[in-house]
Amino acid sequence: MSREILLLVDALAREKNVAKDVVFGALESALASATKKRINDEADVRVVIDRNTGEYESFRRWQVVADETYVNEFLEMPLSEAQKQDEGVEVGDVIEESLEPIDFGRIGAQAAKQVILQRIRDAEREQILADFLERKEHIVSGTIKRMERGNAIIEAGKIEALLPRDQMIPKENLRVGDRVKAFLLRIDRNARGPQIILSRTAPEFIIKLFDLEVPEIEDGLMEIKAAARDPGMRAKIAVKSNDPRVDPIGTCVGMRGTRVTAVTNELAGERVDIVHWSQDPAQFVIGALAPAEVSSIVVDEEKHSMDVVVDEANLAIAIGRGGQNVRLASELTGWNINLMTQEESEKKVEAETAATRVLFMEKLDVDEEVANILIDEGFSTLEEVAYVPLAEMLEIEAFDEDTVNELRNRARNVLLTEAIVTEEQLEGVEDSLLALDGMDKSLAAKLASGGVKTLDDLADLAVDELTEITGIDADRAKQLITNARSHWFE
Repeated sequence: MSREILLLVDALAREKNVAKDVVFGALESALASATKKRINDEADVRVVIDRNTGEYESFRRWQVVADETYVNEFLEMPLSEAQKQDEGVEVGDVIEESLEPIDFGRIGAQAAKQVILQRIRDAEREQILADFLERKEHIVSGTIKRMERGNAIIEAGKIEALLPRDQMIPKENLRVGDRVKAFLLRIDRNARGPQIILSRTAPEFIIKLFDLEVPEIEDGLMEIKAAARDPGMRAKIAVKSNDPRVDPIGTCVGMRGTRVTAVTNELAGERVDIVHWSQDPAQFVIGALAPAEVSSIVVDEEKHSMDVVVDEANLAIAIGRGGQNVRLASELTGWNINLMTQEESEKKVEAETAATRVLFMEKLDVDEEVANILIDEGFSTLEEVAYVPLAEMLEIEAFDEDTVNELRNRARNVLLTEAIVTEEQLEGVEDSLLALDGMDKSLAAKLASGGVKTLDDLADLAVDELTEITGIDADRAKQLITNARSHWFE
């Protein structure tokens, strides 16, 4: 019998091109499954085959549990019972009992064969997947083999891949037999069917398509730094040259537009804007908003947003149809972009100046003239008044040294008092809420005063409730709530 097992393993390993150990493992599972049918389907059985001789042993196993938690006689053994067999045994240990090996010849041959072949099929699929991943291909090219509930099953060589319906370009009519390219989105090792999940809508797809069309990218002469897409409609890519002799935009467009046209055709006519990438965020945003011309731009590092001023004639172009242009520019650059006309910008500046004036007059206990001098000199917060180097403040002609020192002391005292109040308000606030991305102590204190002290408290709020409690804008409120809810899905 042992010789028969060795011959069977050797034959299956050769036929299916898998390691012998995989076949041994499958055979052990088949024997264990057959043995369980003789005892009880719930029992835990282990079978070990000697890889050299083909001899095998069977063991019945029980998990040792505390007497009071003992419920399953087939899988568990109470501690008191286990200690009769071995005094040193503890809860969590495993007790094994040798079984008389089942006669391999009497196993339901069909059942054993199914287990073995399924294991081998799994091993084959894993090997094919491993070979594919080793090639480090980001784009999969293949033929649509069949459609399942709107999803496309794509055959690429020996592998099958899944292109889900939500990863197809809208209005694209794919049929069985069509050849398609798609981006390797992820590997789903838990899937029973195709494990490779593809996408034709991911921004990475357009980057990889340009990699194929533009050899200068592979040569390192230029690179694509970012991409944003409205699949099937419009896309923006940001390009950077690593060689002063190479024009990155012209290189991506190609002779008579051949390179960009090839990408557009693959993306069902998606129009591509190619812009210069810049290390300067403001310059990058200006380029990303093309073809609109920008009049001026104000960067707010803290909120990671920019107020972009365009004239009336350019406003519609900058926004784009349905807000498409500004949305793609925002995704491309990673900055929140607030478009406004010159008139709207002036109104906003006036409102901010008025608020700052009131802040200085109330907190520093100064008159309007002093507050205006501080504003004219570029001060907008109490922190700046308190901690800007003394030498810089002494350069203000309207203030003498005593005035400067008095203003600095008043600002510091106000900030200290506010910090103490904030710390008191933060009592009982969950650390995870304070550590949340986008949260600061001042905001957390406002939330605490409104009874919001945990991540779940914040996650349960609606956007309008959060803006009412804190006074922050709706976009920031929405992002904070999204961040707070993320732990629900982890």
